[in-house]
Amino acid sequence: MTTLTFYFQVHQPFRVRPYQYDEIGKNHDFFDDWLNEDVVKRVTSLCYLPMNDVLSRAIDRTDGAVKCAFSISGTALRQFELWAPEALESFAALAEKNDSVEFFCETSRHSLAALADEEEFALQVDQQRALLKKHFGVTPTTFRNTELILSPDVARQVEALGFDLLVGEGADGLLRRPHEPARHPGQLFHAEGVPGLPILLRDYPFSDDIAFRFSNQGWEEYPLFAPTFLRWLEELPEERRVVGLFMDYETFGEHQPKSTGVFEFMDEMLDLVAAHERIDFSCPRELPGRLDAPVELAFDRPYSWADAERDLSAWLANPMQRSAHEAIYELGPRARAAGGELAETWRDLTTSDHVYYMSTSADTDGDVHEYFSPYPSPHDAYVTVMNALEDLRRRV
Repeated sequence: MTTLTFYFQVHQPFRVRPYQYDEIGKNHDFFDDWLNEDVVKRVTSLCYLPMNDVLSRAIDRTDGAVKCAFSISGTALRQFELWAPEALESFAALAEKNDSVEFFCETSRHSLAALADEEEFALQVDQQRALLKKHFGVTPTTFRNTELILSPDVARQVEALGFDLLVGEGADGLLRRPHEPARHPGQLFHAEGVPGLPILLRDYPFSDDIAFRFSNQGWEEYPLFAPTFLRWLEELPEERRVVGLFMDYETFGEHQPKSTGVFEFMDEMLDLVAAHERIDFSCPRELPGRLDAPVELAFDRPYSWADAERDLSAWLANPMQRSAHEAIYELGPRARAAGGELAETWRDLTTSDHVYYMSTSADTDGDVHEYFSPYPSPHDAYVTVMNALEDLRRRV
């Protein structure tokens, strides 16, 4: 039996407006509320509401056989409260289907705190737990670190916070080691030195067929139809016990527009799998009880699901990114000591998107960074964030 595990990441950052040097010490309003409101309302209309409807109807008509999981960043939840309450209500309605829908925990700010500030990492995890309890009445048992960043140290921190499962990227560097047989992501793993925390890996070829290649008319499999995708799943060897389909939720309606047929594809594919004799759905939290004991993973570096490198270079490759990252976390102890609004403003600046916008990657990865960035250039992103940090530094 092969089980299909859908996990969707929902995230919206609080983007910083073009904050000028001469505003430091005079104007403490950093965030571009007009742009943030516009984006979350647009994506709610294009993605969150219609795709939630697809999933809700599929769960109902299959008597709960369709299952999926979400991780919704704390910044996205706050934007829903401010500007898109209908999105929050829609996700809350899915949460009521609790046997079929799981909610993961992550850091409340979608931050890189696990890499830089263990105390802050734990605090942001606690904040996110409280948000999930407040909005959905759930206590998460699965953890998703920002951008699936995974290492033994991350696993150690997550295990210490009491989670039962961690998700990560099924990167080739983890699964295809020199002089060793190639592994596949269709089983559970654990990080070296952390045997007590199972890890579920993303199957990136299958995931990217939907998330990236679906509307690519140059792809040899275009157009992709649900029966074709099901046939690929049927052809998997028996040892591929689980297929982790992890993707940004904005895939549906935003990155892959409605005109591509992506909603119809998902609608049909969910029904086909639900009716299948040898393929079913699982929430990730169910898998430790269904699969064999975890196999150890050896790490040569941290891994993520970003860019071709699947490492930390999307956020920390160039001097601007490293400088900003260091400046952000250097301010952490003083911001926490100040408390209140100052601490929470600082936390919004820890969101990983801010250093992501400073990337100078080339080729396709550079196009992706540019697509998401609200700034004319990586240098503009760097100057904006450093100006905001300087104002905050003077106040804490």
